[in-house]
Amino acid sequence: MNSASSGTKYLAFGQAVEVNNPANNSAATTTVLGYQQGGYSPRTSADEAFNTKGYVWATVEIKVCTTKGTVETSRFPWVLAYADGTRVEPSGVTFGDFPKPEYPYEAKVKMGDCVRGKTVFPVPGNQRPERIVYTTELLPTPAEWGVPTR
Repeated sequence: MNSASSGTKYLAFGQAVEVNNPANNSAATTTVLGYQQGGYSPRTSADEAFNTKGYVWATVEIKVCTTKGTVETSRFPWVLAYADGTRVEPSGVTFGDFPKPEYPYEAKVKMGDCVRGKTVFPVPGNQRPERIVYTTELLPTPAEWGVPTR
């Protein structure tokens, strides 16, 4: 796995990690391309979908490119982590008017191909996550990308 450059705590958007799966002899590079909180208004708000108050939709744009064999991807190893220890998982619901392109729930990606898209999270509108965490069991420690304060 690539690590953050010296002096930084987390990976920067666009900085990739190499993920190897010895069980099926495959590998891929994985990165976060961006984070957006609010700024779009699907017909169903995060508060309506989850019976909350003050939540909005946020997106993480992810890109995975297979460098060896065939890899399986999913949106569910991704979480948003807050400074107070709170973690938010991706939304299990999707609506047709969510930001596009949507990252697939699950996909198989062959060598030389990539998958890219946005995963949606319901988040507290008055807070921003500190980092985006990729929690796949294929890495010895989770990969973490820092979220800019604005």
